[in-house]
Amino acid sequence: MARVVVVGAGLGGLAAAARLAAAGHAVTVLEQAPQVGGKLGWYARDGHGFDTGPSLVTLPQVFEDLFAATGDPLHAVLDLQRLDPAVAYRFADGTTTALPGRLDAIPATLDDDLGAGTGAQWSALLGRAEAMWRATEQPFLRSPLAGVATLARLARQTADLRTIAPGRTLRGLGSQYLTDPRLRVLLDRYATYSGSDPRRAPAALLTVPWVEQAFGSWYVRGGLRRLPEAVADRAAERGAVLRCGTAVTEVLVEGGRATGVRLADGETVRADVVVCNADAAALYGRLLPRHAPVRRVRAALRRVTPSSSGLVLLLALTGRTPGLAHHTVLFPADYDAEFDALFGRRGPKRPVADPTVYVSAPDDPATRPDAGSESWFVLVNAPRHEPDGGVDWTAPGLADATADRVLATLAERGLDVRDRVRWRVVRTPADLERETASPGGSIYGTSSNGARAAFLRPANASPLPGLFLVGGSAHPGGGLPLVTLSAEIVAGLVGPA
Repeated sequence: MARVVVVGAGLGGLAAAARLAAAGHAVTVLEQAPQVGGKLGWYARDGHGFDTGPSLVTLPQVFEDLFAATGDPLHAVLDLQRLDPAVAYRFADGTTTALPGRLDAIPATLDDDLGAGTGAQWSALLGRAEAMWRATEQPFLRSPLAGVATLARLARQTADLRTIAPGRTLRGLGSQYLTDPRLRVLLDRYATYSGSDPRRAPAALLTVPWVEQAFGSWYVRGGLRRLPEAVADRAAERGAVLRCGTAVTEVLVEGGRATGVRLADGETVRADVVVCNADAAALYGRLLPRHAPVRRVRAALRRVTPSSSGLVLLLALTGRTPGLAHHTVLFPADYDAEFDALFGRRGPKRPVADPTVYVSAPDDPATRPDAGSESWFVLVNAPRHEPDGGVDWTAPGLADATADRVLATLAERGLDVRDRVRWRVVRTPADLERETASPGGSIYGTSSNGARAAFLRPANASPLPGLFLVGGSAHPGGGLPLVTLSAEIVAGLVGPA
């Protein structure tokens, strides 16, 4: 039995704790915030409730596997509801489509809404995406990362490598299949799932729409915050100790290996294994001592592009919106201008002048005080918080001015709720950095910009013996299912007691 310390109680850290505790290890989870969940936060006021982070569950099988491996099955603990429609889209030309929650219904809907032939275009693209998924799920997403050696392993399977198209970008491959400009915009959006630019992100991100549409879009009744709470409960049931309000300031290194952590109050917690759910940049840049033998990883992290962040409005609204889907996305006329602003192409990084707007409005009594109210989570992509040389989101008036512009953009695109706002809360990338210790408020750690970016993420097994990484900044990447898979990989690397 190993003594395991998990730094951070985000979903990845909690899933690792549950698996390792179930495997017989003595596990302690240390979380700086007063509650578990990390970016899966919750805000409540006057009867309104909001998930403040992810608002969508995909790949439910990953969570079914986690709960089955650690105790009672998922359905005995959480109420997952498949959404139909999955997402409603509004394009700049005024056309709309509401994508069904099941794959086989999508082509006919696209033909009806966007014109004959669009369904066949999208289906052909997803056919390629399915082949990519089959080629990469086991050797990449469910296996430890070995840097570019992972790509080399895939290269031995010539057909698989050709399918993955490692030299192509998401947009480049999409243009091979899609002639309708609205479908191209729809595909570009999936790059933002990893905080990336579709003009630079690898074609392998095509698996994201495939997963979402083949396995469904899901909501957790009561809010997605129920998911980390349930995983925390499972970890505790298996014997893990959870300590919130406990900040880790250093990972201890002795004799060339990780030996525990030091807390903000000076306490030392010894461990045989340290699992870090903090951002990889924070781990290698701040938590590890300078003498730790991780120079190559530090150098690699300096070369990657951090992911973008987001600005969030939590809107407490009076009245109900007829026909409003659970998820709604409203696109701008110039999507490239958005990515230019986010990543500093053609000028400095800046708040997006005409952003894509995402609205999550669950029809869930847990999120509103009464049947005549709504609680909207509104998100626009935003550059990360960089007070020195980038966007300083603490600058006076910037957050409110940006929020006002978002509400005006909603109104221009047919969702004017300005006279229905009881109150609003604005959350910036600086707030995300402060609350989750994610550098700059980067939602996904590093972006997927660049053909080899996915293979250059920090590995789950660090170069330092006894130290492992889980979460969105490590392999296999960001998003709820992937951070949960990172925990499965680490549990396999540590092994049973």
